Amino acid sequence: MASDGAGSLRPGGRTARTREAIAVALQAELLDVGYGGTTIDRIAQRAGVAKTTVYRRWGSVGQLVVDMFTQAAGAQIPIADTGSLEGDLRELARSSIALLQTPQRRTIFDIVVREAVHDPTARAALTAFFAARIDNAAVIVRRAVARGEVPADTDAAEVIRLVGAPYYARLFITGDPIGPEDADRAAAVVALAAREGLLATPARHQHSTPPA
Repeated sequence: MASDGAGSLRPGGRTARTREAIAVALQAELLDVGYGGTTIDRIAQRAGVAKTTVYRRWGSVGQLVVDMFTQAAGAQIPIADTGSLEGDLRELARSSIALLQTPQRRTIFDIVVREAVHDPTARAALTAFFAARIDNAAVIVRRAVARGEVPADTDAAEVIRLVGAPYYARLFITGDPIGPEDADRAAAVVALAAREGLLATPARHQHSTPPA
């Protein structure tokens, strides 16, 4: 495995198979023994690769999780077209919550969030993940603008951010459970705010008359 050092992984051949085996082993270990029990040695043994291969490429379980998260972050949630802003936001939020409730995905997400507090690489991965999700879902707001449902200057990114804020806060700050009702409530509140013109782009507020 000497050729699998840092920077040598390529999207094909033996290195791709090695990477896939390590990813599968990592996920299995996290589910079986949790983050605290997962080690590079255990991952390498389960994957059937030399532990020096894993150590050279990633160095730690945390960095391995961040790297695998980055590779998977390009997968996007399908965007529904229900004919209304609230309906589209509700489906988006429900799909997001369903994914976060999957043990495997939740475990990896938890680790990346924790690592992002002190690790710039993890922070960059998490920031890129959310930026891609927001960009993918922004079509929901553009459709609402085209229907005349919300003002033309509605800030699409802010709409999508606010839909996810309540359940991410529950997951990673308060520790409260989340479910479909949280998705429905977030969609209803954000759709109402958008229709009332409260989620305009910052430029609108910067040029408005200040309150007396």
